[in-house]
Amino acid sequence: MLDETFSLPLWAELTAVAVGSLQGALFAAGFKRLDLLGVAILGIASGIGGGFLRDILLSTTPAAFSINWYLITATLAAFVGMLVPRLFRKVDPVVSLLDAVSIGMFGAIGATKALSLGLPVVPALFIGTVSAVGGGVVRDLILNIPIALMHVGSFYAVASMGGIVVLLGLLAFDVPVLIAGIACVVVTTLLRLLAVRFGWSLPEQRALSRVQLRRQRQVEAVIDEALQTGVIVLPDLGEYDEDDDEDLDSPDESQRRSDGFPTG
Repeated sequence: MLDETFSLPLWAELTAVAVGSLQGALFAAGFKRLDLLGVAILGIASGIGGGFLRDILLSTTPAAFSINWYLITATLAAFVGMLVPRLFRKVDPVVSLLDAVSIGMFGAIGATKALSLGLPVVPALFIGTVSAVGGGVVRDLILNIPIALMHVGSFYAVASMGGIVVLLGLLAFDVPVLIAGIACVVVTTLLRLLAVRFGWSLPEQRALSRVQLRRQRQVEAVIDEALQTGVIVLPDLGEYDEDDDEDLDSPDESQRRSDGFPTG
């Protein structure tokens, strides 16, 4: 059990909440027919959703309900994002940086809070990740859209888990919580920004099934040829090239991919 948790000054936590709410409002700007109440709800969900889920899973009173400022900050930040979205899109790199720092902070807070309550390392890793990315999940559920976290191109959870793994590793060597938490924030921020810069993402789940289908078709072709010629020529099943599998997509899937829609 950890004796203390990674904690930040109130202004830092409120800044992280504001950034999450701002991101939620900017995301919702593309949806029509949202009134002020809808924007406020999205702001609160995006800003404090992760921490709320964390505390529910830990069976503790949500920190966002401990003082007034969390809800007030989340609501005001959402309204600001709604009123001047163009301004924040012009400074998108700054918002992306603050967002990356925010998920690192929430991940460190969530993981250390779980450890302080006696949870093992793996559940603490899970709780920390939920704390970091839960706001976006709640936002997408409210908007009734596919959860962005679960689709190719999202690197939030992986970046957060990378930072938390570093934190847990440092704590295992009795590194002070503050230093381990700062390292978590730094690693998470770097992973997230590098993912944005270089387009990193996890492989699509269809990749394995495509390999299996390609090999199955090769084997079927060999069998057909053997039946006709009496000679068996084994196919090369070594390397896999995605370009060779473009013909495996149905016409509808190929069209959807060319239009930029996820097919997995």
